Amino acid sequence: MKKIKRSLVVASVALSFIGTSQNFTLPKLKFAYNALESSIDSTTMLIHHSKHHQTYITNLNKAIIGTKADSIGLTELLLTTSLRSEVIRNNAGGHYNHSLFWEILTPKKDTKPSVELMKAIESTFTSLDSLKKVINKAASSRFGSGWAWLIVTPDNRLVVCSTPNQDNPLMDISKDKGIPILGIDVWEHAYYLKYQNKRADYLGAIWNVIDWEEISKKYSNAINDPLLKKLK
Repeated sequence: MKKIKRSLVVASVALSFIGTSQNFTLPKLKFAYNALESSIDSTTMLIHHSKHHQTYITNLNKAIIGTKADSIGLTELLLTTSLRSEVIRNNAGGHYNHSLFWEILTPKKDTKPSVELMKAIESTFTSLDSLKKVINKAASSRFGSGWAWLIVTPDNRLVVCSTPNQDNPLMDISKDKGIPILGIDVWEHAYYLKYQNKRADYLGAIWNVIDWEEISKKYSNAINDPLLKKLK
């Protein structure tokens, strides 16, 4: 009888642990892998999403299971990157960055920024074309692998910046801090199959599939997000 009770306690503890643990999963795309042709080829999308992104998620789940980080959300992991291992830093960043990247891509043609976002863009960068040039410069000058970002800073300004590897502006180790509303992946796996080493060609084509409607929503949410106070 004692053995049965002991087994029930162990099972109860195990179920409790499973119920509170994180299990990050691969987000579904809102379009087919071939929907962004010819700006991004279907094979690149398939490998990028189902292989590269999935690997970040798998490694992140392995790194946090059974640790205190197991009960912490993705945003909080990024905000406390300096306290985390390199494995968590790289894979939490990879999961967040790619999740945002998929959200701001679309097969829809000629999407436009909202009036609110356009005013902010024109105030800071003069025009949408000027903003694209600034972002492309940040992306093309990023040595090796990394990302170019458009972020909302804690003082509600739009700023373009770049980070190496899978870092992002939510991380406490980042020089430029803010909430990303647009991110462009400049790792070679994002473009090499179609563009080989011609990163500039990829950066020219990516704007054909950027979803300004989604970015506008992210901007509106970001300027009112309490998270900005944590980033000061």
